[in-house]
Amino acid sequence: MTRTGHDTRKTLDQLRAKHAWDVVQRAKQKEGYHQGQDPKKFGGQAKRLPTRILAAGLGQALAFLKAKDYAPGLLAELTNWVDLRISPKVGEPQDLLERIVKGDSDFLRRATDEVLAYMVWLNRFAEAEGMTEGEGE
Repeated sequence: MTRTGHDTRKTLDQLRAKHAWDVVQRAKQKEGYHQGQDPKKFGGQAKRLPTRILAAGLGQALAFLKAKDYAPGLLAELTNWVDLRISPKVGEPQDLLERIVKGDSDFLRRATDEVLAYMVWLNRFAEAEGMTEGEGE
């Protein structure tokens, strides 16, 4: 606790929210990983990602994103978030997709759970910032 009696520790949900908010702001301003990318494409792909994960699994959903190159910033930001939550072991690949392919089932389960929980915040903020594509787009 601080001298004022307030607890300065953040909950995991608050950490997810802060990171997701920062990501949405970078995507909206086309900064960092998002340079030259359409913010609505980012928002649209973020909106579809949880359904793709539940239907095909995290690895296949991320491979689809990578193959289509719709929102490379989204893949980079998810890699960053998972690395913060589940630190790569020495000698382990840095790329999230490669970690999934070469990792064990425990890593895949933990990463899937974390990405799905994180995407709730990311999608709410993207929607609030007007970054989701309209229906039929």
